[in-house]
Amino acid sequence: MMMNRGIILLLFVLFIGQQTLTAQDSLRVVSHQGTVVVTDPAHGYNSYTRWAVFPKKSFPIRKVTLHVQFACPDSMRCADWDYLDFITIRRCGGIGAQDQNYEIGRMLTPYGGAFSAQWNFDWQADVTDFSMLLRDSVEVEYKHTGYEPNTDRGWKVTVWFDIIRGEPALEPVAIHRIYEGSYAYGDSTKPINSALAPVSFTPDRRSRIGRLWILQTGHGMDMPDGCGEFCNKYREIWYDGKQIDRRAIWKTCGDNPLFPQAGTWIYDRANWCPGYLLQPEVYELSLNTAEKHTLRLQMENYRSPEPSANELITAYLIEYKPYKHSNDLALLDVMIPSDKKIYSRMNPACFNAKIIVRNNGNQTITHLNIQYGTRGFQAKNFVWKGELKSGIVDTIQLPGEIACAKGQNTFQVNVSRVNDKRDVYPKDNQLVSDFQSPPRHGNELIFFMQTNKQANQNAYKLINAAGKVLYQRSLASLAPFTVYKDTFHLMPGNYQLQLIDTAGNGLEFWYDVDAGRGRAILLDSTGKIINAFLSDFGREVTYNFTVGADPDPVAQSQRAMGLFPTRTVDNITFDFLSNNPEKVSVQLVADPGGQVVEEHIYNNLKEATLTYSLRRYEKGRFYFKVFIGSELVFNKRVRLTDK
Repeated sequence: MMMNRGIILLLFVLFIGQQTLTAQDSLRVVSHQGTVVVTDPAHGYNSYTRWAVFPKKSFPIRKVTLHVQFACPDSMRCADWDYLDFITIRRCGGIGAQDQNYEIGRMLTPYGGAFSAQWNFDWQADVTDFSMLLRDSVEVEYKHTGYEPNTDRGWKVTVWFDIIRGEPALEPVAIHRIYEGSYAYGDSTKPINSALAPVSFTPDRRSRIGRLWILQTGHGMDMPDGCGEFCNKYREIWYDGKQIDRRAIWKTCGDNPLFPQAGTWIYDRANWCPGYLLQPEVYELSLNTAEKHTLRLQMENYRSPEPSANELITAYLIEYKPYKHSNDLALLDVMIPSDKKIYSRMNPACFNAKIIVRNNGNQTITHLNIQYGTRGFQAKNFVWKGELKSGIVDTIQLPGEIACAKGQNTFQVNVSRVNDKRDVYPKDNQLVSDFQSPPRHGNELIFFMQTNKQANQNAYKLINAAGKVLYQRSLASLAPFTVYKDTFHLMPGNYQLQLIDTAGNGLEFWYDVDAGRGRAILLDSTGKIINAFLSDFGREVTYNFTVGADPDPVAQSQRAMGLFPTRTVDNITFDFLSNNPEKVSVQLVADPGGQVVEEHIYNNLKEATLTYSLRRYEKGRFYFKVFIGSELVFNKRVRLTDK
């Protein structure tokens, strides 16, 4: 087979469990290795195709996970805009094979204008439903859309597939295209529900189960409703003339684990957020081989006087043979505790572990026997009771504290019994998760909070591992533009500090200049900074920590810094607080161009509020950069406007 790129195939074995170890073979296939991705403004898209070698058809596949990693290119900065990117199976079988063009991933790029050169982030999605196509030589396309400049900004993208070898829970038979396209929404001359016509198919005689697999996002900005990106509309799914689902095509963005971003990352959108790998929706259907079946999607009726909205919908129906087993539970992932960036808002954590499971059998699961704990510590036992139907994915919280040593740890989970019986496929009943221990502090802490104008949107509480609220300031109890200092006197144990914003715009957001800027800082008993929370946090900050002997030393380099407003007609104000006096260099840098147009040097700066006037500059964009020595410690983009 001819390849136009080298392929990395990494075969390794995962060992899990404390005493008896169970092995699963895992294969890693990389299609795009650090590919520099930029726009093509002349066409609005740029295509990057690579060939990769997947397992042969005889190789049994249990699970396939798609991973996408973004970083800043070595010679450029990260790109600016929230564009649509697509990951597609172009061809299967080598050069000369017919086009397939199955979209298996949809990436919404982040606002990367202020990311550092060292920044990176990775996402994942389950694409096991395409295992019948991910065989032998496959041409994988990464398509990047957009129109921004391409000479000084872009992304470094890595795409890989982790494939677990093993007996498939469902054996695929066939795949059908149901919908695939951009459908006008709100245009009375192009009714979307006429375009989304019913699609009929007759299953293979071997098939008993169908999985409807959907990627859907809304785009455009019509007036006056902001459809399709910023309007909340529902979608229905009809199967054989019966409605089987109705849900809002909507996603909250203020809890995005990738934060803060340089644009409007907090605004809720039509099933997507900037900096997000779209998670497929999967619906399991019963198939009768003696009948022709019909599928149809329908959108909420909507008309715009100035239509520009589009619903971008990809939907496939994958036919499967019957489930092989009755009692078959799969552990999919550990959310808490975990080092994965997609779970970073929840971690590091010190109590209430959380796992993701799927029922891979043909019977409803009503109870599970679960053993869990940190390697090197005594394991816990938990009996979960509930209802988990065939094919359903759900999360389970495992009660109790998470024991750990300082530094890196390994958390283990094992499901020993399913419905009081042995799982017929125990290889995916065990998982491990690497995680860092939470910070350890002394028994007296000070929580400093300075509110902004919208203090009525904020509240915070401190709870212990039993969930008891020890300290709190509830909603409507905080006054605007007020400083609060609360001292916590704590016994040894594990704790969680939660700071919320009901509007999802944190203690500051660059677009909402009138709201002003607030701050939240955790200090030790002497007033030294332990942790300065990002004010632009969106919906919630969760900070888990331990109190006990031998607390972590307070870092002398800890700083609290902020710039506001970053969208201004004249002045900007920079606040700086450090645990030690430092030599600080502040630069205002033109964007584009990179020219330093203003620089200020401060010797022995420990605490200050500094205001700079930008009135003498032409309207445009700048970067506000702060250096301690040669280290860039703060980087914000500033927009100078005329209103």
